[in-house]
Amino acid sequence: MRQAAHPALGEQGDRGVGDEIRDLAAWVGDGGLRTPGGRWLSRSDAAAAAERFGGPLVLLPRATLIGLLAAQLPPDAVRTAAAATLADPGDSDRPARVTTPDGEWEADLVVAADGIHSAVRRKLFPDHPGPVYSGFTTWRVLVLLPGVEFASHETWGRGRIWGTHPLKDGRVYAYGAAMAPAGERAPDEKAELLRRYGDWHDPIPAVLAAARPEDVLRHDVHHLAEPLPALHRGRVALLGDAAHAMPPTLGQGGNQAIEDAIVLALPHSRLRSTGGTPICEDLAAYTAARLPRTTAVTRQAVRIARLNMTRNRAAMAVRNTAIAALSKAGPALFLRGFDGIADWRPPQQPYASVVSDTGKREESQ
Repeated sequence: MRQAAHPALGEQGDRGVGDEIRDLAAWVGDGGLRTPGGRWLSRSDAAAAAERFGGPLVLLPRATLIGLLAAQLPPDAVRTAAAATLADPGDSDRPARVTTPDGEWEADLVVAADGIHSAVRRKLFPDHPGPVYSGFTTWRVLVLLPGVEFASHETWGRGRIWGTHPLKDGRVYAYGAAMAPAGERAPDEKAELLRRYGDWHDPIPAVLAAARPEDVLRHDVHHLAEPLPALHRGRVALLGDAAHAMPPTLGQGGNQAIEDAIVLALPHSRLRSTGGTPICEDLAAYTAARLPRTTAVTRQAVRIARLNMTRNRAAMAVRNTAIAALSKAGPALFLRGFDGIADWRPPQQPYASVVSDTGKREESQ
């Protein structure tokens, strides 16, 4: 659910889908880190975020983002609820083959975005160990909370965290995460949230009071601790969680999938032209561009999870003191955590970019 829109979705000054996304976002960088009692450890603001990263940090439901992106496609371009199985990844001399209920299809390129438990990934790399349990479970709620104003925040407690973020349509997106055995479940997950977070600072009690039991979603967190040897094989490219599942502690699961898609789309115009770069070479370039970055982001997300959900009281005291001191000495740690992430730009000009006669870059959306 948590989706921080990436500045690379349309440059500042160009009107396009990126601007539509920013227009829908209520949070643009104001907020910070808090303790369960409400004390601010680190604060940031929208102006600092925009100056640091070349654009605002925004947050909106992932379904909204997907809807906006899908709306850029022809009406018949996306077909859902159709099972597909990779029969053959293909190679430089033959196309890939995909089996569907309507028969078998040949494809110059297959993009596998089939999630953390990707069947395509297992077929391409059968010796890879796959995802591991990250050590914590998560809860998510999306509720209406009229009349309650607050700054977007993430709160770090002992072995658990909570985040509360306002959305532009009046709803509030909130999430909790806690160290727990894999597979553990409560008879009533709302009651479990009240037990764990009910005495934390405002507006957390109000969020929990507004949530119905059926509003609470709970999922254990898994990630790929061992990077894949490549993000492609033959004519198949892995994308998103299928390629580099990571903990949500940096909010980068969806964003890294967007970056994957942008880099994968870069050779699009060459593939359409006579004598273009062979697709297998393009996919090797895709792996070269994306694998080091996604490996680094995954490892950073794992490190942040260990930091923000430690159960050791002495370590918590040192952590909180260091965060407060570092934030006073320079840019808020809340923003510094996104350095090298939110300021990413494509390695080359996207295929959708054109240059006008005046030399000004324009986006064709």
